[in-house]
Amino acid sequence: MDGTGPPTDPLALGQRVVAVLETGARTATYKLATLSALVGFCVEHLPAEPAAALDVPIDALAERVIDLYWPQVRPFDGHRLRQSSQPRARILTAVEALRSAANTGGVVGLSLARLRKPDLYRGTVAEVALTLAQQPLYRLQRLPGGRGEPFLYDDSWLHSGITRAAIVRQGGAIRLFPGVAAALARLSGLLTPTLEILWVQDVRRYNAFLDVPDIAGHLFGRERVSLTKPRVALREAFGARCFYYAAKLSDGSPVDHVLPWSRAPLDGLANLVLACGACNTDKRDSLPALAHTERALSRDRSVLEQLAADIGWPTQYDRTLAAARGLYRSSPSGTPTWQGRSRTGTWDTVFPPGWVVSTVPEIGYA
Repeated sequence: MDGTGPPTDPLALGQRVVAVLETGARTATYKLATLSALVGFCVEHLPAEPAAALDVPIDALAERVIDLYWPQVRPFDGHRLRQSSQPRARILTAVEALRSAANTGGVVGLSLARLRKPDLYRGTVAEVALTLAQQPLYRLQRLPGGRGEPFLYDDSWLHSGITRAAIVRQGGAIRLFPGVAAALARLSGLLTPTLEILWVQDVRRYNAFLDVPDIAGHLFGRERVSLTKPRVALREAFGARCFYYAAKLSDGSPVDHVLPWSRAPLDGLANLVLACGACNTDKRDSLPALAHTERALSRDRSVLEQLAADIGWPTQYDRTLAAARGLYRSSPSGTPTWQGRSRTGTWDTVFPPGWVVSTVPEIGYA
């Protein structure tokens, strides 16, 4: 390929992605996980120019795939959920080993597992990255029988027997065709739930014993990692007031994700605020008004970093900032945003603030 893929009108690209998934053979949920990870990467690394190409490190995709499977490998009603029609599941086995080693003393999120077991984490990333290159990335764009031209990235160098060394020689990354990254980012709000629906269907197909309606909640609902530490730290640093409504908070008030978990699954302190129950419930998975996100990112970063160090928790400031840029820039003008309790506004793309369109952090450094 010469790097010039098919037209990347977002709607046409999305239709083609779904068509390949619905007509192609899916013997595991790996294709769905890879696509979901790819969409998330594009949101956080949206090019300044919509028509630009984008290099996506396979290790970075692997980290996102691990994050997706992290809550899914825990037992469901005493069963280990199968995610493949094949007896061997390399990715799940690797994620289970990391989770088991890191979860001594209680359930922890992946960010804390990375801090607790850095060597094992790096080894898991390497194993998952190799699996992605040998399996879903090699087959993701193909119809049954290997038919179809690549329309997301050049996959001519990928094959089922590729080695880690060969991946490194290729730069360790796939290159999305011009315009693909912007199209995937813009479609994130539609593609993500579509991928989850297909994922649930596949898991039901691989696990004949499932007869409950809430399997989607197990697979994609936020895992109950305790947020007690960040709740206490944020309360002491910024006061016991609702971030959105300034109401006085009780001791057990919710910890809210400013960028909704369903759009940006970031548990770092940069994306966390204290909220009253009414605001937390009313906001749900809505994209917040830009002013809320600006205020969250404008908190003293040195204070957030110190809090993170004190409680052994990630800050994820840079990722939160990148995700905010991607979500707002890829949202069309008129997208509904949550202003406050029972108040909805719209996102105006005509005059976005500088930090949204900039590629250099300009906010939150106090």
